[in-house]
Amino acid sequence: MKKILMLTTGGTISSIESEHGLVPSNENFLNNLGLNGNFNFDLTIKPILLLDSSNIQPEEWNLIATSIFEYIPHYDGIVVTHGTDTMAYTTSMVSFMIQNPKIPVVFTGSQLPINNFLTDAISNLRTALQMALSGVGGIFLAFDRQIILGTRAVKVRTSSFHAFESINVRPVGLVDSNGLVLNEKYIPKTNGETKFNNKIDSNVFLLKLTPATNPMIFDLLIEAKVKGIVVEAFGAGGIQFIRRDFIKKIEEAQGAGIPVVVASQCLYEAANFKVYQVGKKALNAGAIEAYDMTSEASVTKLMWVLGQTSDLNEIKNYFKQNLAGEISDRIIK
Repeated sequence: MKKILMLTTGGTISSIESEHGLVPSNENFLNNLGLNGNFNFDLTIKPILLLDSSNIQPEEWNLIATSIFEYIPHYDGIVVTHGTDTMAYTTSMVSFMIQNPKIPVVFTGSQLPINNFLTDAISNLRTALQMALSGVGGIFLAFDRQIILGTRAVKVRTSSFHAFESINVRPVGLVDSNGLVLNEKYIPKTNGETKFNNKIDSNVFLLKLTPATNPMIFDLLIEAKVKGIVVEAFGAGGIQFIRRDFIKKIEEAQGAGIPVVVASQCLYEAANFKVYQVGKKALNAGAIEAYDMTSEASVTKLMWVLGQTSDLNEIKNYFKQNLAGEISDRIIK
């Protein structure tokens, strides 16, 4: 009989009504799993946090990743329950902290508390548990009968049960009348030993450009001694340089030893800085391409990379590597 561990961290899935609104609670959570003992695996449940995911931050990422790594040798699969709002950040960061996991590690949550009659929690938990039983190693997110790579998940809806989408790659698994059907060609191969490296520098700022953004924001960021900047640029990677000259500011950040990673504001498809003048100027100024990474993956990868090195050339080399399925290989080859 396979051994499955469920780590709980709070979130909507465990929440109950209070005078202050929904708050995470372990009260009755275990009694509402809806499994009724009718399963052919040994399930162990361990609460490690009790937080709304808006309060899950780098310190909690470290605790979650450390707990997962500690238990990997002792279980056949791990499920982590988590609030939906920041789950994509957590799955992405854990994907960098724990590379080549030999067992499935599956995050899930819900849009309605587990004790709500109409909850989506039961379906999401069963999908996550089925993936945890698959024997396919990796960091995944299970939601609305989909299995998504941890570095490709983005929350795109606030209240719909179809809250998450897999960006720029198909879901690696779907549940239908045939059960859980996996498409393993989209799952990164877990070659070599499992690596655990939780050293990060979370002093990273995400800037979304608008046509009116003042470039002096870079001066403030340099003065604040941020260690890295991620810029969400326009379209294929456009950054303005007439009147509001961000190209000069990227150069100044580079001169201060601050890497600037540039992604697209577009949710789908890859940034390509080699098409337009506005993109080529950014590359020439030293911008680091995010390719087809999500913003969540771009931010967490930069935090993780900064934990390994502060050398700008080494950082650029890390961003040319597909570490955990965050970049499409066809793009960087």
